[in-house]
Amino acid sequence: QVRLVESGGGLVQAGGSLRLACATSKNTMENYAIGWHRQVPGSQDEKVACINSYDGSTTYTDSVRGRFTISRDTAKNTVYLEMNNLEPEDTALYYCAVGALFGTCPPGPLRGERGLGTQVTVSS
Repeated sequence: QVRLVESGGGLVQAGGSLRLACATSKNTMENYAIGWHRQVPGSQDEKVACINSYDGSTTYTDSVRGRFTISRDTAKNTVYLEMNNLEPEDTALYYCAVGALFGTCPPGPLRGERGLGTQVTVSS
C-alpha cells in the first residue's frame, strides 16, 4: 500500500521560499515515479514536477521551471519540492502522488495514490 504524507506548507511573501516534503516508504521510493501536483478550487489540477525512481531524472511544468526543484533523499524515503521566488499565482494545495508501478514520470498527471496535501499561500 502506498502512503504519502506531505509537510512544509505555509504562508510566505512573494519572492520568498518554501520547501515541501513528501514522506513515504522505501518500496514506494524504489518502484514509483513520484511527483507534486497543485490544486486551486475552480481550476484544473496541475502537475508541477516529477522524479523518476530508476535514475532520479526530473521533469517540470513550464511555469515553475527554474524556480522549483524536486529532489529525493533515499535514506529518509522523502521527496522534496524546493520552491524559490514564489509568486501569488503559486498559491494552492500541493500534494504528492505516484505514477504507475515501475513506471516513469508521465507527460500528463500522476494517476496513482496521493497524499492529503499541504497548503501554500503566497501573499503579494
